[in-house]
Amino acid sequence: MEHITLLIGIVIVTALVFDFTNGFHDTANAMATTISTGALRPKTAVAMSAALNLVGAFLSVEVAKTISGGIIDEGAGIRPEVIFAGLVGAIIWNLLTWLAGLPSSSSHALFGGLIGATLVSVGTNGVHGEAVVMKVLIPAVAAPIVAGLASMAATRLTYRLTRNRDEADTAKGYRAGQIASAALVSLAHGTNDAQKTMGVITLALITGGVVAPHADPPMWVIASAGLAIALGTYLGGWRIIRTMGKGITDIQPPQGFAAQTGAAATILASSHLGFALSTTQVCSGSVMGSGLGRKGGVVRWSTAGRMVAAWGLTLPAAGAVAAGAAFLAGQGDWGVAAVAILALGICGAIWAASRRKPIDHTNVNDGPAAEPVGVVTAALRTVSPPPAGQPVRVSDGPEAVDAADTATPAPRAKAATVTR
Repeated sequence: MEHITLLIGIVIVTALVFDFTNGFHDTANAMATTISTGALRPKTAVAMSAALNLVGAFLSVEVAKTISGGIIDEGAGIRPEVIFAGLVGAIIWNLLTWLAGLPSSSSHALFGGLIGATLVSVGTNGVHGEAVVMKVLIPAVAAPIVAGLASMAATRLTYRLTRNRDEADTAKGYRAGQIASAALVSLAHGTNDAQKTMGVITLALITGGVVAPHADPPMWVIASAGLAIALGTYLGGWRIIRTMGKGITDIQPPQGFAAQTGAAATILASSHLGFALSTTQVCSGSVMGSGLGRKGGVVRWSTAGRMVAAWGLTLPAAGAVAAGAAFLAGQGDWGVAAVAILALGICGAIWAASRRKPIDHTNVNDGPAAEPVGVVTAALRTVSPPPAGQPVRVSDGPEAVDAADTATPAPRAKAATVTR
């Protein structure tokens, strides 16, 4: 292994911590629908996802190159403490959104952190604005829309193809399809998100003069990043799994299969092109598309609205935290130590807050609190009512009551009286 200074070693450890948080933050991307429909047991699902994330980390380095040499200018005087500050901003935002159960983007948290820290330390010359627009912002807007439309079309096609089949006959096929598509999403997640940490570590090694500019990630970097994200995935981000599996829409097996297949195709295509998109946004868009694709199925727009708001805040919020950390870290060794101590304190406080209402594999499928039907939901149900024989739910939450259960039963016809 190359000679590594203490500061670069701290940056590498911090990057692996971020990778770990990325793993449990994004477990829901692959496994939320599979767990919510009962296709796999929760612990089995996260174990399979962890193994495939590790495999996916070794399949490509295109996204890693985008991080290490595309967004941030390697030759603009970027120092390891700048990268350290950027990682701190990303980690804190990841943990805050995890505590709130919001599936925000770990990728954009990382980008925002690196950009914010670089702007404070180096200035605008340290950021490749065109690369940010072309490889981050445009995919951020386009990817969830594309994935959502693909998922909506696939859901409608799936229901149409099986409309005359008995539900029990298709249950096993959908279960197998969900498992296969969830495995594909996990593999795709490894090819995209694990590489982002590889790119950050490689960038730190380049700025420290350990490896040459534009170099591929060394094998030990690939292996360590893959193991970190796999471990985080195995622990399971149960709070976000609950939101994505139960909070956005009520997912049935055909929808889960369609959503995961659409998401996997989008992620794998972006990894091949080197687009460092948000797998969270892609998978969330797919789940929303599957909700709109099922006749009578709707999206809980209040939950979706909070989620989209978190997406919009991720880049600037992580960037603001990282900018403050970069300013403090730039004061010298004591500044770096102060940033580390403050970060540990904040992370500890977030973890302590999460213990007040713990969520794990035993209660992950207990859905969120019921919420009333909104204007959008009511309008969609008017335009696209559920098929005949399917009960209409008068509330969006798990406390929802079927209309068939509350309606007044129709009077029975009186039997004819025959007089002899």
